[in-house]
Amino acid sequence: STTLPLLLHLQNVKGALVYFMQAGFAMLCAGSIRTKNVMNVLLWNLLDSCGGAIGFWSIGYAFAYGGDDMGGKTFIGHANFFLMDGADMEDWFFQFAFACALSSIVAGTVAERSKMQAYLCYSLFLTGFVYPVVAHAFWSTNGWLSNSASNPLWGSGVIDLAGSGPVHMTGGVTALVMALVLGPRIGRFHDSDGNLLDVPREFPPHSVALQVRPCQATVLKL
Repeated sequence: STTLPLLLHLQNVKGALVYFMQAGFAMLCAGSIRTKNVMNVLLWNLLDSCGGAIGFWSIGYAFAYGGDDMGGKTFIGHANFFLMDGADMEDWFFQFAFACALSSIVAGTVAERSKMQAYLCYSLFLTGFVYPVVAHAFWSTNGWLSNSASNPLWGSGVIDLAGSGPVHMTGGVTALVMALVLGPRIGRFHDSDGNLLDVPREFPPHSVALQVRPCQATVLKL
């Protein structure tokens, strides 16, 4: 039968389209910050894929979807660690693309505010634990919020649309927390002695063209 290979190929294509958002995030962040930090934020975008892949490969996917076929409601998954025991590789790639997208949503918030080592630790923690816990609750058949559970919450569960809860809401809340913890960029509202400036200092963007390119790419993808 050609149905199964076709479905697997379609899953890979969908994963590639989701992962294509990484290029958009890279252009948007690089275009929005100062020229001196462009290389840094582009490397961060790459770390989202590298660090995120390690976190989601080792424990993230297991926490999100491991043990879906065992029944009952669970807080997190408990099988398929390191993609062992017959894990679905096509599904892993598709879900990994969402995990990377979530991590990159926050990248714009911490741009020019965080050290490289701290960002890598954040990326690993977000894709290895934070996102998998939320994804399990929403999308796993064992999730306590899932509408596909055997006994969904309040009879219907949470009906998510295109990752608006597990991906975008989680990314937005994480970005807000990071912004509150890190504060504004150095020199934006205060001088070198910590005194409040009368007028906030302007930090001109590197490239307005790069800021607009992701919108054009999104239209092209659609």
